[in-house]
Amino acid sequence: MQVNLITEKSFSEASLEHILNACILKNEYAQNELYKLYFGYAKSVAMRYSSNVDDAKDILMKGFLKVFNNLESFDQEFSFKAWLRTIIINTALSHYRDNKKFNLDISLENYNHIIIDENIIDKISSEEIMVLVQKLPPAYRTVFGMYAVDGYSHKEISETLNINEGTSRSNFSKARQKLQYMIPGKSSRVISKLF
Repeated sequence: MQVNLITEKSFSEASLEHILNACILKNEYAQNELYKLYFGYAKSVAMRYSSNVDDAKDILMKGFLKVFNNLESFDQEFSFKAWLRTIIINTALSHYRDNKKFNLDISLENYNHIIIDENIIDKISSEEIMVLVQKLPPAYRTVFGMYAVDGYSHKEISETLNINEGTSRSNFSKARQKLQYMIPGKSSRVISKLF
């Protein structure tokens, strides 16, 4: 099967399948088009696992490099977006394991006396939640993102991160508590004590 090499001018009409096939052939225009098409989505995934824009950019660049280097293994019968998401998540997890950022543990034991509104997270927008999630310690942020946003089970999280399932549950619970304390309108004294 011959795939026409794509030129810059023909990309506006190119289908995803056509772009992917050209990327496999290392066509720079196709790679640029694929990057532009999925940059926003991939960045949103990377930001869920990052505490700052620089880390997200690093994860994003490494993730797209993995995409381009492994595109031949992608089965086009399945969703490219889901495949990309998995690569970005795995790249983010590798990034934090490499930087040993999962060893951070912040205790909330001193704050158990504060009553938590279980529905408070439902009262703010998803954009506001993601800004707050980025402020969580890496271990909490990662487990929260994997469980609440990306749908991993605590068992899958424990296997992926090489932690106990109970640690995954605890980190999720603590992340949720910290997010509830950080909701705008809460006492700044409570927030300042947590950090």
